Amino acid sequence: MHSLLQVSYTSWFLDAFNYAIATDMDVLNLSIGGPDYLDLPFVEKIWEITANNIIMVSAIGNDGPLYGTLNNPADQSDVIGVGGIDYSDHIASFSSRGMSTWELPHGYGRVKPDIVAYGRDIMGSKISAGCKSLSGTSVASPVVAGVVCLLVSVIPEHDRKNILNPASMKQALVEGAAKLSGPNMYEQGAGRVNLLESYEILKSYKPRASIFPSVLDYTDCPYTWPFCRQPLYAGAMPVIFNATILNGMGVIGYVDSPPTWHPSDEEGNLLSIHFTYSEIIWPWTGYLALHMQIKEEGAQFSGKIEGNVTLKVSSPPTQAEKDPRISICVLHLKLNVVPTPPRSKRILWDQFHSIKYPPGYIPRDSLDVRNDILDWHGDHLHTNFHIMFNMLRDAGYYVETLGSPLTCFDARQYGTLLLVDLEDEYFAEEIEKLRDDVVNTGLGLAVFAEWYNVDTMVKMRFFDDNTRSWWTPVTGGANIPALNDLLAPFGIAFGDKILNGDFSLLGEQNRYASGTDIVRFPRGGYVHSFPFLDSSESGATQNVLTSGSTKADSPILGLTVMGEGRIAVYGDSNCLDSSHMVTNCFALLRKILDFTSEDVRDPTLFTDSNKQDSSLYEVDNQLPSRRTDVNFSAYSAIVGKELICRTDTRFEIWGTKGYSLQVRGRNRRLPGYPVIDLGRGFNSTSHTSNIRRPRLTVTNKDNSLGNRYLGLFYGDEPDVPMLVGSHWLVPVVIATTGIMLLCFWRIRQRRRRRRKSSSSSRLANT
Repeated sequence: MHSLLQVSYTSWFLDAFNYAIATDMDVLNLSIGGPDYLDLPFVEKIWEITANNIIMVSAIGNDGPLYGTLNNPADQSDVIGVGGIDYSDHIASFSSRGMSTWELPHGYGRVKPDIVAYGRDIMGSKISAGCKSLSGTSVASPVVAGVVCLLVSVIPEHDRKNILNPASMKQALVEGAAKLSGPNMYEQGAGRVNLLESYEILKSYKPRASIFPSVLDYTDCPYTWPFCRQPLYAGAMPVIFNATILNGMGVIGYVDSPPTWHPSDEEGNLLSIHFTYSEIIWPWTGYLALHMQIKEEGAQFSGKIEGNVTLKVSSPPTQAEKDPRISICVLHLKLNVVPTPPRSKRILWDQFHSIKYPPGYIPRDSLDVRNDILDWHGDHLHTNFHIMFNMLRDAGYYVETLGSPLTCFDARQYGTLLLVDLEDEYFAEEIEKLRDDVVNTGLGLAVFAEWYNVDTMVKMRFFDDNTRSWWTPVTGGANIPALNDLLAPFGIAFGDKILNGDFSLLGEQNRYASGTDIVRFPRGGYVHSFPFLDSSESGATQNVLTSGSTKADSPILGLTVMGEGRIAVYGDSNCLDSSHMVTNCFALLRKILDFTSEDVRDPTLFTDSNKQDSSLYEVDNQLPSRRTDVNFSAYSAIVGKELICRTDTRFEIWGTKGYSLQVRGRNRRLPGYPVIDLGRGFNSTSHTSNIRRPRLTVTNKDNSLGNRYLGLFYGDEPDVPMLVGSHWLVPVVIATTGIMLLCFWRIRQRRRRRRKSSSSSRLANT
């Protein structure tokens, strides 16, 4: 269903789906898809298709081997999503990988594909005559559709509609599948389709509900990657596992009571699980998310925790039944637990400030890539940053994910906060807390930015035939104006150049792919510059004026000490992103983490020649500015929204505004963690055009944005703008007054003693 230019329209599919419903089809294959799971007319029509008891089979996509590349509608839980394998039972390189990305940033993706089938070098018919070799998940999907039709045919026709439905068929396929050795569950789902095993399941099938996957076993590696790669430990952010509820009892079902955790032994009581789940299951499927934490009393525990999670599902009776249908679902857990790692080995990944396509036109990070214009792979540790995640685990780091604002974590627990390729804005409270976390709590900060140039964004505008509207990027590869606000307290800012080129660092050849430059950095820090070509619109104009392509040294890497903490900034994230990576910069990342987490300084990065004798400083009106022609609140989790810690954070702060902030009439204060009171409330939100600042008294030579914030600096520490907090003034005045009163009281006491002494001596003389 596409034109000669490979263009399809949602309206065409809606017409075809209406025909399928009207003709009461049993099975429907769809060997097409796309990344837009927010195309609501399309998505809702798929729900209508399956609600009408049509079993839909769909290709998972040909965007492998990249992760986070599932196509819709195959990524929907009520659809059987099919990946591809070759005749050696290896996952085909083209087959899209999971997880689903609907649930980000607060949750975690579902397991997809559901199953895999042969999809490479499959013989099929030519349109004219004869046969030809075909490859793709578009081939694997009809193979499974054929299997489904065979399974339908073996069920007696009078029982067919009572037994077979999208959920029961998926149950038969995933429970009968042959698990492959090697691929993980986000590559193969349940495994290779097995016709005979699925037939045996259906032959004696009784309507029931189940959970897929039905087992989460940390000892089953690599199948349960990424869970098996990192054990649980006390004090960590919750580990979220998102399973799918399959309800073969009816199109609608209900979870009448909360799920229950049943540990196998006493050690299992060290595990605390909170559940989020579908109270109403429709059509045929729902979700069950486990938010798992080890209790504080398990901080030194090392071993296995095992047990079952049970869930009761009910569905209305059929016409021939009186009582509701009831089924108990079981999810078996086998988890690895280790003692809490040291702070220096714990890294926190910021997922909250990442925006992906859909809902908006978020452009690709590398402008050299012409065939993939959208940033749609999730930007998650377990999607397009999965290779980096594995590298960090191999290096001994423990990496946790934060899907809520920066106020929602305890900085004392982490060596480094890792900010990579972020597109969203920041609450003013986040800026304040991060400043304090770095300067006073010793949190390390590592930032990997991306390109941002308004003129280039305007030029990337295009007309979309499907929506009949103009699409324009809502931000650049990263939201540099927002990042600059976040880094302003430290005297750091990025520019709007788009730099490309090769350079050598740490003995490795690196590719700088559409990165940006550093335009502000404090004195005493270490800055590395390399000759690059500026390919932004303004840079291209300059090249024309100078009659050639001139490479100029541009600062791209900066490292500095800031109070008790350390900061490293780098202008490109493509070297960490497996989507379109040319060369990786994992060695640089490890050196950065050595510095930010443990103050270990590589001599190559910290040379006298790279030390800044004077600060880099770009005036405010030359810094990148926000687009004024875009309603950013439509895509942002911050602009116009309430600051709140959600279910991805520690259980004790769910529904609050986080640590050291006034919440619901009380203060969530950490022991030994001072409350920051900057003389105003914390219930405000930020706006793209006017980010609110902390109320602070500044002592500097001008009132520019970069000079409005704090610096706590000793000896030859970096020279950044000095700032005196107005909230210190009252305690200082009170203390000074008290000291003066005490001195005055002591002086009066001395005078009284002298008078008494002189009176006594006069009496003695008389």
